[in-house]
Amino acid sequence: MVRITLPDGRVCEYPSAVTGMQLAEDISGRLGKEALSVTVDGVVWDLTRPIDHDAQVRVNTWSDEAGRHTYWHSSAHLLAEALEELYPGIRLGIGPSIENGFYYDIDFGDYKVTEEDLPKIEAKMLEHAKAAEPIVRRDVSKAEALATYKAKGDPYKVDLIDGLADGTITFYTQGHFTDLCRGPHVPNTGYIKAVKLTSLAGAYWRGDEHNKMLTRIYGITFPKQQMLDEYLQLLEEAKRRDHRRIGRELGLFTFSAKVGQGLPLWLPKGAELRGRLEAFLRKVQNEYGYQPVITPHIGQKELYVTSGHWAKYGADSFRPITTPQEGEEFMLKPMNCPHHCEIYKSQPHSYRDLPQRYAEFGTVYRYEQSGELHGLTRVRGFTQDDAHIFCMEEQLKDEFLKVMDIILYIFKILDFKDYEAQISLRDPQDKEKYIGTDENWARAEAAIIEAAAEKGLETKVVLGEAAFYGPKLDFMVRDALGRKWQLGTIQVDYNLPERFELGYIGADDQRHRPVMIHRAPFGSMERFVAVLIEHTGGKFPLWLAPDQVAILPISDRFNPYAQEVAGRLKAADIRCSVDLRNEKIGKKIREAELQRVPYLLVLGEREANAGQVAIRERGGNDLGAKTVAEFIELVNGKIAQELGR
Repeated sequence: MVRITLPDGRVCEYPSAVTGMQLAEDISGRLGKEALSVTVDGVVWDLTRPIDHDAQVRVNTWSDEAGRHTYWHSSAHLLAEALEELYPGIRLGIGPSIENGFYYDIDFGDYKVTEEDLPKIEAKMLEHAKAAEPIVRRDVSKAEALATYKAKGDPYKVDLIDGLADGTITFYTQGHFTDLCRGPHVPNTGYIKAVKLTSLAGAYWRGDEHNKMLTRIYGITFPKQQMLDEYLQLLEEAKRRDHRRIGRELGLFTFSAKVGQGLPLWLPKGAELRGRLEAFLRKVQNEYGYQPVITPHIGQKELYVTSGHWAKYGADSFRPITTPQEGEEFMLKPMNCPHHCEIYKSQPHSYRDLPQRYAEFGTVYRYEQSGELHGLTRVRGFTQDDAHIFCMEEQLKDEFLKVMDIILYIFKILDFKDYEAQISLRDPQDKEKYIGTDENWARAEAAIIEAAAEKGLETKVVLGEAAFYGPKLDFMVRDALGRKWQLGTIQVDYNLPERFELGYIGADDQRHRPVMIHRAPFGSMERFVAVLIEHTGGKFPLWLAPDQVAILPISDRFNPYAQEVAGRLKAADIRCSVDLRNEKIGKKIREAELQRVPYLLVLGEREANAGQVAIRERGGNDLGAKTVAEFIELVNGKIAQELGR
């Protein structure tokens, strides 16, 4: 007898092994049609794989992340099948599902494949999808797997198999195509109804720039054509909201080949916008008792050896700089926490001093491959809104809750209403990736779980995503287009205080070790600004907008009055620009709207004579005429409302 326990607690009993498909059909006919995979005791399985033991089982559909990933993983195989038929002799790399769709890395050899070839590949994929080819799983030995791909002349698969343990290898076959894969997959290719290959890119094999550059083809599929059509509309909107384009249009930031790839240059309006975000967070941090600190952009190698970062990341993150004298090794700073540990250690501490909260907008540098750089979201030099809290263990939960309050307040003010919290823990099966004792890890993980529960925060627990020195709580924000971004993060760390031998004198006059909290509500200023641009489409809230008001005189005769109004607004600390060009008012309005200015003030004879301004709100809403004083009151009231004052 096999007992299957469903998520709602119901138990289904079967006399022998049962497949996920049979289970789904027994629950309901509709679920049987919509099922894509099953999760068995926390592991996602094929619907066709027999469950022969008592288990906790969940049926995954398109509405479940696990279901979509199964679907897109199968779609990657469908792409590879089509490519092998169209381009005989190609060599395949890897083809995983990703957050939105899938990709496959291919060595095309002498073939030249461009964006123009994608429709032909899509058509071949749909041909195989309509054939509803069964996708069949088969266990193979390591020897058979190696022999198969050596005979095929596929070095990338051989490389992958070399790293696998015998007894854990599976092949999946559909039609005449077979791929090395651990699965899971949908039962047949007919599940895939709508296909779109979205782009081509280059990708080094295994992400190593010393390896060969492969061609990466991205794509996405859906169970219905209508869903694909809606997604493509979303992509068009994403292009309109692209932070690189909007940043250029609004004059916020730029890049220079001479300065270097991945090193953004903030233009005046962008620097002011970023400065307002920093001032906003500084004010919040002051209210929570943070102290500002400043650390250098470099550090001696020994600092990072002590912290463990050098052993963990080495040349992948650290870049040496020319040393002042022989025997010294300095590195560009890739993180701020070791410097803050040394600040804490610079003077003795009593339990009465704790917690110590150090905050810094610290610029760090990490080497990213040129192919991975993308606007402000992936750069080589970026500024973290970093802070480190050193506290007693009994203060840990309260401090953690306060950091959560700060992050959730920021999300509220900036209108990030849709977010999820992820607790990232150590993978107990891969402890070599992490430093510190099991006891310290258990205490740190328990602290995060308890704090999140006390806050009533819905969380998802993910194994293996912890920082190497401690577990963390990450906040994943969905923007206006439904895309997910990791922004705020909080980490609990028992290990760096040990490695730096930090201490404080307790009430018992004995020396104790503090606990360390790492936190960055924005994550990095560059990435946060990029996400904010795309979330708002460049239509920033009034308090943050580069220009809050555009003053538009309808002719040269009213330029003096326009400058008078501008002077009064600037005296009231309202950011404004005056368009004194000899252009028609319609053109001035259109160009100000393209700059996404929250308020346009149109000034003509009636306004000048009455000492008023005609107010046009962003989006075209006409608010009528008001005196300058009334308009200033309106602006200040709106800002107070946005900031929750």
